[in-house]
Amino acid sequence: MAKPFTLVFLLYILYPFQWILTKLRITRLAQRSLLHILAAGPIPGHVGFVMDGNRRYARGKGKLVQEGHGDGYLALRRVLEICLRLNIRCVSVYAFAIDNFKRPQEEVTALMQLAESKLMELCSHGDLLQEYGVKLNVIGRRSLFPESVQTAVRKAEELTEGNNRSILNVCMPYSSRDEMTTAVEDCIREVLAPANDFMSNDPIEEISEDTIDSHLMSVKRGSPPLDILVRTSGVKRLSDFMLWQCCENTQLHFSNTYWPDFGLFDFVPIILEWQRSVWFHRQNVWLRGSDSRNR
Repeated sequence: MAKPFTLVFLLYILYPFQWILTKLRITRLAQRSLLHILAAGPIPGHVGFVMDGNRRYARGKGKLVQEGHGDGYLALRRVLEICLRLNIRCVSVYAFAIDNFKRPQEEVTALMQLAESKLMELCSHGDLLQEYGVKLNVIGRRSLFPESVQTAVRKAEELTEGNNRSILNVCMPYSSRDEMTTAVEDCIREVLAPANDFMSNDPIEEISEDTIDSHLMSVKRGSPPLDILVRTSGVKRLSDFMLWQCCENTQLHFSNTYWPDFGLFDFVPIILEWQRSVWFHRQNVWLRGSDSRNR
């Protein structure tokens, strides 16, 4: 593994010129080499993506909206592989909001068909999730899906339930407010359960932040704290995605690139920025420790 000094040197060299990275087109071997270098430094444990811009991308390319969503799926595979090569433990993607059911019926139907087919494709034998040992979690109010999609979700999760190297959270149909509301409801049910059992002498526990956090859908499925949240397409809002998880120590990044075009050189500057902040934090901790020892 590269020495910390070497990594810091690389970060300081690359960071001021990160805009150049977005213009480069290099071979796949060179891309893997770059990812290998980045992976030698500090790596976030959990990265979330608001995959925004599929429809505007499609309109700009003269394509159908459904084709834009299809290209967005290809971008998901591309970005997921980048994250896995960087040894990022958990990736969460905002695939379908509960409010998206209000979109035109033709688009919603096409999205349901895409979700059903791609869920099974993601988990097919020898595919990306199996190659990297990724466990798939579908996070959200799944009962809102058509039965055929619910069946595909169950099969996809069952196919990957034995994988334990990484986690992919596909959030659909999802909203952060719904996740928090469900967590609070679960907490209340657990707290009141002993009171309904007359043979139980267990005291009613207090509901704290930690209690609610532990009952979030994503946390219950093994997700670590969220380190980075990325939204594409130039829109600067969170749109009800992981609001609880990103309230503390989460770096927010808003990329102007539409999601179907998002790739390695959009993501590298984000990782460099996160690594730079980690190194500065570690350096400050070390300096404070040195000062206290010298007093």
